[in-house]
Amino acid sequence: MCLGCRERKDKRELVRVVRSPEGEIHIDPSGKRPGRGAYVCPDKACLAKAIKTKALERSLAGAISEEVRQKLLEEVLG
Repeated sequence: MCLGCRERKDKRELVRVVRSPEGEIHIDPSGKRPGRGAYVCPDKACLAKAIKTKALERSLAGAISEEVRQKLLEEVLG
């Protein structure tokens, strides 16, 4: 389920964002990186909503800095 629009979609249609055991946040294109994961649509609006409502922070169990937010937006769009 996408954290932004809350629509149920197949995992392969979504982008996985993962917090590694070291606390770093990354986009996980393979879906196999270790750590706590969350899914969003590959759409700027969905990611922005997930960040604004803090759904992404709750799912990843930690705060997300502004620098990391910008990096995630760039990676999802790129």
